[in-house]
Parts: sequence; C-alpha cells; structure tokens
Amino acid sequence: MKTICLSFALALGLLASVSTASAQTTTAPKMPAGAKQANSTDRFIMRNGQVVLMQGQSVTPLTKNVVLSNGTKINYKSGIVEVVEGKITTLKEGDFVRMNGDIVFATAGSAAQARNDASVAPDTKFNNYVDTTPSSSSPAAMEARLTTLNQKISLMGEKIQLLNQKISLMSSSTQRPADTSQLDQQIRALDEKLK
Repeated sequence: MKTICLSFALALGLLASVSTASAQTTTAPKMPAGAKQANSTDRFIMRNGQVVLMQGQSVTPLTKNVVLSNGTKINYKSGIVEVVEGKITTLKEGDFVRMNGDIVFATAGSAAQARNDASVAPDTKFNNYVDTTPSSSSPAAMEARLTTLNQKISLMGEKIQLLNQKISLMSSSTQRPADTSQLDQQIRALDEKLK
C-alpha cells in the first residue's frame, strides 16, 4: 500500500511538472493578415509613379500605405516618406526605401532635392565609379600591385621615423627652437613619393 501511494504521489508530481513545462513554452507571435516576411534586400521603390515592394526580382503593387518597424511611413500613391525624426521627402523615379528605413536616391538630383539643395539640377546623375587599380586577373598584375603597395608601406615607415625624430628634436631643445627644416624637406619629399 505504501508503494502504491508513493508511486501515485510520484506520478502526480511528474504530471504536474510536465503540465507546468508545457505552459511555459511560448509560440512565435502571429503576423498580421497580409503581412509578409521581409528580407534585408527587399525595398519599397518608386516605379512608374507608384511605390511598389520589390522582393528580389518580384514586384508587388501596394494597396495601402506602409509603416516600417522603425516608424518610417511611406505613402504608396505619392511616394511621400516621413522618417521617424519627422523629416518628409518625396521619392522620385528609382529612389527606394530599405526595410530599415534608409532612403537610397537613384540620382544626384533627387538626393539634392531631398535636402533642399537648388544648386544641383534635378536631372543630374551620379558619376560612375571607376576602379583605376590594375585588374587582378593575371598573376603579373597582382604582383605589380603588391609591389606598389609594399613600396608605399616602406615610405610611410620612413615618414614615421622622420616625424619621430622631429618630435624628439623639438621636445629636447628647451631654450631656442630647433631647426627642423632639413627634416621638413625630407618629409615633403616622402609625401611627393606617396602621391
């Protein structure tokens, strides 16, 4: 009888701990109806006069205004964007808003207009960035680039030594200023080589 009571008490305790453990598990909050999981590359872009959601290559027309998780508001018809700080700007063709609320302007003109800069024409485009470093497609080009960089590092090391000499010379002469013209000339020569 004692064993049955003890077994019953043990089973009851086990049952209570299992029910408490299951009560403590949490479920992920449900997304609102119509909401989609966002990706870091997703964006709201002004396209053909309307704001659309671009998820990868997929374009989804919007049917209502959007409020991002950081509080940025986007009007899907007009492209008016109100950021959390209260600043309001209007998207132009190609401009987009990232999911974190950052605004990326497609042209220099639209960026200037957003900051109320009238000195830049509205149709001004950004300059294309051109990498002038040699192509690393061949081992010879890579070797030449590494040699150039190593030479610059050596020149910078020499410049640091000269600057340290100048500092110690200037800090050791207490009565009259030290003549650092020779060191200055050597530093200028190194600066020319580094250009």
